[in-house]
Amino acid sequence: MELISGFSKLSKEDKIKWLGKQIGDESLLAEFQGFWHTDEKVQKHFDEFSENTLTNYYLPFGVAPNVIINGKNYAVPMVIEESSVVAAAAKSAKFWADRGGFKAEIIDTKKIGQVHFIWEGDFHKLYVLFDDLKEKFLAATALTTKNMRARGGGILDIELVNMTAEMPHYYQFKATFETCDSMGANFINTCLETFAKTFVEWAAVQEIFTEAEKNPTIVMSILSNYTPECMVRASVSCPIPVLGEVEGMAAEIFADKFKKAVDIAHIDVHRATTHNKGIFNGIDAVILATGNDFRAVEACGHTYAARTGKYRSLSYASTDNGEFRFWIDLPIALGVVGGLTTLHPLAKRSLELLGHPSAQELMKIAAVVGLAQNFGAVKSLTTTGIQKGHMKMHLLNILRHFKANEAEQAAAVEHFKTNVVSFSSVQALLDTLREKAMKNV
Repeated sequence: MELISGFSKLSKEDKIKWLGKQIGDESLLAEFQGFWHTDEKVQKHFDEFSENTLTNYYLPFGVAPNVIINGKNYAVPMVIEESSVVAAAAKSAKFWADRGGFKAEIIDTKKIGQVHFIWEGDFHKLYVLFDDLKEKFLAATALTTKNMRARGGGILDIELVNMTAEMPHYYQFKATFETCDSMGANFINTCLETFAKTFVEWAAVQEIFTEAEKNPTIVMSILSNYTPECMVRASVSCPIPVLGEVEGMAAEIFADKFKKAVDIAHIDVHRATTHNKGIFNGIDAVILATGNDFRAVEACGHTYAARTGKYRSLSYASTDNGEFRFWIDLPIALGVVGGLTTLHPLAKRSLELLGHPSAQELMKIAAVVGLAQNFGAVKSLTTTGIQKGHMKMHLLNILRHFKANEAEQAAAVEHFKTNVVSFSSVQALLDTLREKAMKNV
């Protein structure tokens, strides 16, 4: 593909034409236009979400009903392409709806930001003067934080962190924030950059500082997506006999196998990775549907899973005193105002479907769906096996891959009610059906 200068300045049509020329396909423009929104104003809205936008990339928007959280029933919107995820979440939600539903609670909502700087000086001097500097920080950010403070949020604390044991002359200002119903990234970063500017100006006029000490080097000022103090807990529990027979397995046997499966995800990193991926199947789908940042949520969750020095399961299970309990503690920072949550029409609809939740309520919903998804996956793994349900959900995708007509699809759906689904088995069935059809012509 040839280099191009000024690509961003081309019209959308010309960008697509250039790409079509590069791959030798002049039909690319018509194909991409086919995914544009019919309303030009809406399409312009979508185009402005990102840079060099060419078309819209569709993902299924589904819903998992009967998700009962703290006694309230939700129909949770989910955006995901994996066909079994929404089905598994809905099935788990119904299972637990008959057993009291999910419980969820907010443990904390603090978010973190850091100013990373190099300072070649006497730490004791900075430590002694830090209370004065902190007051300067708060004064300098007063206008920025005014509206947030009026909503009950703002800057909670600012610490001076000595990191010189890790890197020569390396320090941090580590601040904690409450951003209420917003994710708060821009708010936090604005405050941090103001801290940095204020520090440089303040250091320059400190009489007890040497010339070197009057010239700190700001490396960067940025929020952290690791938010271990922005935490939600979701759980389900019931007496073991209340589980009933699960996929033909006695409740006591199921509960024991289920707990062992979760314990294995705390012991073995290979299993933990797939186990947690299943959790994020559910969480990411809710995050995408509500216009939040699934990449930040995943990065935080995976970091938290490795907080002990070994990557482990995010969920836990116990069977103590005849009680089955399954829960997750998850650091997750979400917003319901600002960004795509406000701008994307389907994100706005998602929040409407959820009853216009607060950020804390959305944290609970996302964690519960992650737990529901995890329950469904571990339940399948410890009973019927994952492939039986998983591949049946993929059957229509496989049939489309082989360009099956409606009659062939109907015959395949009936056949695979009692047979194992795989690419080869579907292909073999279609070969047989098509061979019979040819003989009857």
